[in-house]
Amino acid sequence: MDQAEYEALVRVQEEYLHRVTKRTQFNEKRLREMHLDWLGEIYEWAGTYRAVELAKGDFRWPPAYLVHGHMETLESEFLRKHTPCGRGPLDDVAMAIAKVHAEFLLIHPFREGNGRLARWLASLMALQADYPMPEYRFSGRGSVKERERYLEAVRRGYQKDYEALALFFVEAIDRRRT
Repeated sequence: MDQAEYEALVRVQEEYLHRVTKRTQFNEKRLREMHLDWLGEIYEWAGTYRAVELAKGDFRWPPAYLVHGHMETLESEFLRKHTPCGRGPLDDVAMAIAKVHAEFLLIHPFREGNGRLARWLASLMALQADYPMPEYRFSGRGSVKERERYLEAVRRGYQKDYEALALFFVEAIDRRRT
């Protein structure tokens, strides 16, 4: 992540702490707005769904022409069900976050910033449920191992196996509670 993206993300995350309430329902439009608010001064395509195909190694994300429809499905089947993220046991909240997180990342709707936007959304969902924002530990000692664990949990989430990702979020949230 370059410095401009980092600074913009920190700024907009702070703004959204005041914009998002416990009653905020996330939808595909709001996710596009968040992406635009974050990267709009850097990239002209910010806030618009990708028109390019994306792949990493042997894995290919859904074709660009399917992104809008997949985002509508994400909204109807996951965002409406799990946001606003209500109070409850941490295991239940983490599972809701994991489902939304994995399904959003499987779509990969934007050219850049999907992972950071997904983690930002996860933080906002945790706050809605009266939990602290997750501490991911993606930098510093042990960060390579932690990031690999996270990515493997996301890959399992692509197959609708959300358990490892939910556990990852339980632990990331618990780090801030102690």
